[in-house]
Amino acid sequence: MSTPTASATNSRLDAKCPSGPLAERWDKHRFELKLINPANKRKFHVLVVGTGLAGASAASTLADLGYQVSAFCIQDSARRAHSIAAQGGINAAKNYQNDGDSVRRLFYDTIKGGDFRARESNVYRLAQVSGNIIDQCTALGVPFAREYGGLLANRSFGGAQVSRTFYARGQTGQQLLLGAYSALMRQVGSGRVKMFPRHEMLDLVLVEGVARGIVTRDLVSGEIESFAGDAVLLCTGGYGNVFYLSTNAQNCNVTAAWRAHLRGAYFANPCFTQIHPTCIPVSGDHQSKLTLMSESLRNDGRVWVPKAQGDQRPPGQIPEAERDYYLERRYPSFGNLAPRDIASRAAKERCDAGFGVGAGGRAVFLDFGDAIQRDGVEAIRARYGNLFEMYERITAEDPYQQPMRISPAVHYTMGGLWVDYNLESTVPGLFVLGEANFSDHGANRLGASALMQGLADGYFIIPYTLGGHLAGRKLPKVDSSRAEFREAVEAARERTRRWLSIRGKRSVRSFHRELGLTMWDHCGMARTRDGLLAGLAKVTALKDEFHRDLCVQGTSEGLNQSLEHAGRVADFFELGELMIRDALQREESCGGHFREEHQTKDGEARRDDANFCYVAAWERDSAGTGWQMHREALNFENVQLATRSYA
Repeated sequence: MSTPTASATNSRLDAKCPSGPLAERWDKHRFELKLINPANKRKFHVLVVGTGLAGASAASTLADLGYQVSAFCIQDSARRAHSIAAQGGINAAKNYQNDGDSVRRLFYDTIKGGDFRARESNVYRLAQVSGNIIDQCTALGVPFAREYGGLLANRSFGGAQVSRTFYARGQTGQQLLLGAYSALMRQVGSGRVKMFPRHEMLDLVLVEGVARGIVTRDLVSGEIESFAGDAVLLCTGGYGNVFYLSTNAQNCNVTAAWRAHLRGAYFANPCFTQIHPTCIPVSGDHQSKLTLMSESLRNDGRVWVPKAQGDQRPPGQIPEAERDYYLERRYPSFGNLAPRDIASRAAKERCDAGFGVGAGGRAVFLDFGDAIQRDGVEAIRARYGNLFEMYERITAEDPYQQPMRISPAVHYTMGGLWVDYNLESTVPGLFVLGEANFSDHGANRLGASALMQGLADGYFIIPYTLGGHLAGRKLPKVDSSRAEFREAVEAARERTRRWLSIRGKRSVRSFHRELGLTMWDHCGMARTRDGLLAGLAKVTALKDEFHRDLCVQGTSEGLNQSLEHAGRVADFFELGELMIRDALQREESCGGHFREEHQTKDGEARRDDANFCYVAAWERDSAGTGWQMHREALNFENVQLATRSYA
């Protein structure tokens, strides 16, 4: 099996980044975008798929501007989106601490954190609008932590040497989502947003090459129907559940994005997945997901393993001199706040070398003993109390009395549908926001930047760029009676009939678990050419078996979660193949993509800027059996490409 080759840079990959000084580009671009007057906005209908931070903020803001909005989510309520699970905080360059932060420093930290594999223009804009997000969320009533004098508090996060992370204890995502949800529900009450809960997008509908609608399945009644609009916004999150075990909610999936991909939207950098270093370790085969412990814990927790291999003494019996604080030893400038990809690989290296702790030696300690002794139990409880309580409920261990055991796990996906500076995909009229796109994080996302990107896209970017799209096109009126809609609905029904008709012997979950283990073993934290080729063969064979031996009970009418799962896993199989192909062609190590053939003598990632300083954007071929890769060259005019060091 050969490694797929890449085409030359494709002319369709025009990122539409404005010219001029970096700090002036967004202002210049906003001015140059065409506008729609308030009365005319009422004539346009926008379909928003997903109601997490990106979707809820976009839907509420667009409705407030006057657009008609229909919002769809697979949950029973918009407030149950997976954004609610984010814990640690949200970045913004406010410099409240007066410790040297600035928009440019946040921009540079994000570019460097992503190992120089993201666009300068997009990342600078993200840093630029970050401060506005905090003001917006505070106005919505988000209860950010405050200092004694009333100013909003900040804490530090991995990959930065300043404190720029705003937080609400260990439930920042929940509080931010409730703020966005309240704004969304206000628009629902006003009649400008129509909500469709428990609806899953199954296909994208194109009319004359432009995205004009979607096909959904009502997860309660089973009805498959279509909806027409003037633009489609995908805000459906990432695809980490291709690994089966991840920190994502079980319903998180790739289907909406994948269906758009099959309709012509390029998929960018699919192999860029992030492993989070502070998760509760796997406890057995019964688990269907993993639990994240916030990166904010590394502010006060110290990461260590015993200095002796195989030392399984209780941590309280291991003297200080016999402990290896390996992050502080290897990265003295950043210590326990090294970026996630680096901290995860360092933990894996220690565990692989025989220094891991807990069952199977797959974990390391996160110890709060020094912080408790320095600041007192009540101070630590005020900062992290709900996180400590969650850990104790899951593990039956008291982190106030003994160190947490943590382990790396799949958390976030930096890859996603390719978008330009306007957040528009290669399918005109299809905009992709938040984790569903690839645009801002490069090969590794810094902690506390996911919430920042989702809200930046929804509150402050799409209201301008969507208006520019709608004002710049003459869109014919369409409705769901057109042939394109009828054909897409029938294709979705046929896929449903296919899953039900196989009548094999294996459950969907068994296939998903085996696929996930294969992806983790062969395309996980560390990758090799031979391992990737073996993984590709296994995924392809397992996909064939899935289509021969799948067992889906029940019918297509009414609630059928096995049927839902079957469609999602079918898409995960194809995505898994593409992820492996992407990892094979990228013969370098960068961020979360670590090829063991490409590392320094110290075990750090070795980039190849001469040959791989590009975005890999994959197009499904016309036969629907393979992919063609296109390159978007990354040009760095304002930062100098440098070896990424946190020592």
